[in-house]
Formats: sequence, structure tokens, C-alpha cells
Amino acid sequence: MLKQALKSSTELDALVTYVCKVPGSFDIPLTVQTLLKKDDVDAVATLGAIVQGETKHDEVIAYALTEKIADLSLRYGKPVALGVAGPGMTWEQAEARIEEYSARSVSAAVKMALRQRELEKPARSAYPVVIE
Repeated sequence: MLKQALKSSTELDALVTYVCKVPGSFDIPLTVQTLLKKDDVDAVATLGAIVQGETKHDEVIAYALTEKIADLSLRYGKPVALGVAGPGMTWEQAEARIEEYSARSVSAAVKMALRQRELEKPARSAYPVVIE
């Protein structure tokens, strides 16, 4: 997933300032929070897969992950794209989605960062003020 994400970033002319690896999807929010505090981070693209086991644990992790990263995005005013596939997938299904999820996550992060930058620009006044 990382290889595809870096390729997509290059294609979109986006500079990747950090690559962070965590033990599992449940661990992503803490690292996302740390990154969003940095001035040189405009957006975060998450990557991963939550594979189904014998219990519904994969669903618990997926719901907790999505809620936490959405909350972090809102708290810090920076986009966090969800590139974590799952829940309810087999290893084979996860592997089949590597390229698609990686590319979509990076694309969403870059597009939202650009959109945020546009929205944060001061609006042009219809009535300019001139001071002499």
C-alpha cells in the first residue's frame, strides 16, 4: 500500500513529509494526532486493512478507527483520508484492494488539503477600502 501511495503522491505532485508505520489499524489515531499538530503537515492519508477473524472484533476496530480519525480531522482542521479497507474482508480481498484504496486515500487527502487552502483564503471584498 505504501508503494502505491507514494506513487500516487508523485503523480499528484504532492510532497510526502512523513511516512509512519504503526502495529495495527487501531493504533493509527495516535500517530495521526501527532502528525496533525505539525506545521508541515496539511493532510494525512491513512493506509491499512482490517481483516475479518472469527469474531466481530474487526468491526469494533473499524468503527473506532473511523470515528477517531474523523474527530481528529475536525479538531485540527486538516483532512485525514481513510485508506483502511475493511471490516469483513478476507486476506485475498484486502490484497485485491491495495492499489485502489492507497490511490484513493492519497487523492482524497491531496484534494481536501487544496480545498481547505482555497477556503481559508480571505474573500475578495466587493467594496474595496482605500486608505490615503
